Amino acid sequence: MARHRFGEGQYRYFDRPFPEAVEALRQALYPRLLPIAREWYSKLGREAEWPDTLDEWLDMCHRAGQTRPTPILLRYGAGDWNVLHRDLYGDQVFPLQVVINLNDPGVDHTGGEFLLVEQRPRAQSRGTSTLIPYGHGLVFTTRDRPVKSSRGWSAAPVRHGVSAIRSGQRHTLGLVFHDAK
Repeated sequence: MARHRFGEGQYRYFDRPFPEAVEALRQALYPRLLPIAREWYSKLGREAEWPDTLDEWLDMCHRAGQTRPTPILLRYGAGDWNVLHRDLYGDQVFPLQVVINLNDPGVDHTGGEFLLVEQRPRAQSRGTSTLIPYGHGLVFTTRDRPVKSSRGWSAAPVRHGVSAIRSGQRHTLGLVFHDAK
C-alpha cells in the first residue's frame, strides 16, 4: 500500500478462477444488492445499466476494457491503515460493495475501524467508524449515495478507509462488483 500512497498494509487481488467461497459470495450478493443500486440511481435520475446477473454485468465491464478482477484480500498489522478512497476502476461502476471481516476485533486486533466519510451538500463532511464483527460483512457505497434534500435527491460523495491498527492483525475480504482496467 505504501508504494502507491494508499496507507500501510498489504493487499492482494484474487485472480480467476476465484476460490469457491469468493465466487459464491459475489454471485449471491449481486442480485440482493441490485434492487438497491437501481433504486439509488432512479432517485438520482441516472440510468441503471446493470443487468440481472453478475456474469452479464462483468461481460459489459470486459467489453469496456475492464478485465482485471477486483476481489481483494487485505492484511493490516500494528500501525497499518488505509487512506480514504473510492474503488473506481473505469467507467463501468457498480454503486455498492461489501467488506467482510475475517478477524475478531478486540481479540485478534485493536483499532482498525472501518471509516466512511460523507461529503454533505453545503455542509461539513461527516465521518463514521465501525468495528465490523468477525465473519460479518458491511455493505457500503462505491462512489456516492442519494440524500434527500429540499430540492429532491442529490448525490453525496463517500470515501472509505481503515483507521490505524493499534495491535495484532486485521484481515478483510473486499468484494467490488465491477472489474478494473
